Amino acid sequence: MAIIREKLAGFFGVIKNTLGFIQNHFKAMIFLLIVCLLLSAGGNGEDNSNLVRIDLKGSILESDAMLSAINKASDNPKIKGVLFVVDSSGGEVTSSLEISMAIKRLSEKKPVVAYAAGMMVSGSYYASIGANYIIANPGSMVGSIGVIMQTPNIEELSKKVGISQQVVKAGKYKEAGTFSRTWTQEERDTMQEMVDEMYEIFVDDIVKARGLDKAKAGEFADARVFIAAKAQRLGLIDAVGSIEDAKTELLKLSNVQNPVWKEPDFIDKIGKKLAVQMSGEIASMLFGTKVYW
Repeated sequence: MAIIREKLAGFFGVIKNTLGFIQNHFKAMIFLLIVCLLLSAGGNGEDNSNLVRIDLKGSILESDAMLSAINKASDNPKIKGVLFVVDSSGGEVTSSLEISMAIKRLSEKKPVVAYAAGMMVSGSYYASIGANYIIANPGSMVGSIGVIMQTPNIEELSKKVGISQQVVKAGKYKEAGTFSRTWTQEERDTMQEMVDEMYEIFVDDIVKARGLDKAKAGEFADARVFIAAKAQRLGLIDAVGSIEDAKTELLKLSNVQNPVWKEPDFIDKIGKKLAVQMSGEIASMLFGTKVYW
């Protein structure tokens, strides 16, 4: 019971801290919002931007916000090139795939340079492979090409606190992946088969996008993380350099002579920052089977 109370205390602690932050800083947030809106209204409304930066930061738990940013850049005829800045440890499979496919579609319309600012691993590397060019900070980490499925097993805890489950199901594998007991060998084999199939999709797409030899997948796709220089030698990225080098490459590919970078929307910027900070705390407290790249 002490463990359950500890979990509940942690959960409600996050809510309490969040509400406390809003209460303590509400007036300041409203003031800043009004100032920004006034400044925005005071401009001439003309947007001469021809380049835009899109950031992928934090765990990939959903794709809607990122897809919206990508689609805006794709649909805007004034935007001639996109800098895709990545610092993410990866995340949920389908969201990573959606972003990867969107970046690929975008790169077919206008140049996209992906830049590894810190971590470009697992799902965030998958999201980047559709870019026309990938460059990484010398100290960045690239790779971790693999798939993991994990769930807590609370069977022993349930026995200690006297909780049992009642299950009615149709379908042999309907309960596969449960966290309430140890998986049977048949269930584990089925889950492993699914993970292996996802891994094959991951590797096949990387091989196609980067022009690599699948026979050598053991050298770059065994879930190891590589420093930028080694990632370049393996063909996972095109170059090692700074973000200014990435911008220079984008100018070259987009043939933009007078770059005007689109400024990020203030509200979107604040919203994304809060979402990244909150998502990790909330997700870490949820039970359930998760599949990640």
